Amino acid sequence: MTEIFTLAHFSDVHLSPVAGFDWRYWNAKRLLGYLNWQRKRRHVHFATVADRLIADAQKLRADHIAITGDLVNLGLPAEYEAALAWLHSVGPPDEVTVVPGNHDIYSHLRDDRGIARWAAYMDAEEETLAFPFVRRIGPLALIGLNSAVETPPFVASGLLGARQLEIAREQLARLGEEGVIRVVLIHHPPLAGMTTPRRELKDAAHFAHLLEREGAELVIYGHNHRPAVDWFPSRVKPVPLIAAASASAGAAYGEEPLARYNVFTFFKSASGLRIRHVVRGLEKPEGPVAKLSEEVLDATA
Repeated sequence: MTEIFTLAHFSDVHLSPVAGFDWRYWNAKRLLGYLNWQRKRRHVHFATVADRLIADAQKLRADHIAITGDLVNLGLPAEYEAALAWLHSVGPPDEVTVVPGNHDIYSHLRDDRGIARWAAYMDAEEETLAFPFVRRIGPLALIGLNSAVETPPFVASGLLGARQLEIAREQLARLGEEGVIRVVLIHHPPLAGMTTPRRELKDAAHFAHLLEREGAELVIYGHNHRPAVDWFPSRVKPVPLIAAASASAGAAYGEEPLARYNVFTFFKSASGLRIRHVVRGLEKPEGPVAKLSEEVLDATA
């Protein structure tokens, strides 16, 4: 690796407004989700805020943008269409990569295409959309996982499944042998204990075993709407696990901060690969997008 490469990481955009109601799509889960949106979330999440953060990343000339899920709220067809239009405003598919979140695969929609509308942003055609996928972007290999599955009301857990885990293991092993920078994209927190049981990744122990065996240079995720930095001790070297807060939060909500996103700059040093991690976002609801923190993720330190 000779060049410096910058990856911007957004998550949990929850694009507003919620629209496209049709009696065919209503069930208990969507009704409860809509009530929650009306009572709470519509006062927190604003598409205009997400657009301000995206504009900031574009001004910084990030080489690529990764979005780790929850673009929509209730999984309605009109929401998927609106999210696709929003993705087009963010950038073309060769500059933006998406993995789905639990709100993107929310509840049954009969024969609707759902997230297949976004297939180009997952390096696929609508008919061949499959996970995990690998995108080679500059010196990076983005490994996109789908942890989103349909769940009952009041449950927002995720699951990768045995087949996806096995393919991901093979991909990580092969890419590791090639010496590329492996960045794993997943919506749910990847390890047990990172969130409550009803919101966790159900096969987190299996994913941890995979990561311990094969390693990765970086894992990025969302779901909790809170930033976090953790390290996982793989056999090769520690793996940084970095969470993004919601990119559309125009108001603080409980422990969830105002909108922010991650910027990762990959570069070589005498000791090997280093990753500069900058968090940018809002300090005040109507304030400018600013740098909130900076650190270097150095597994050799």
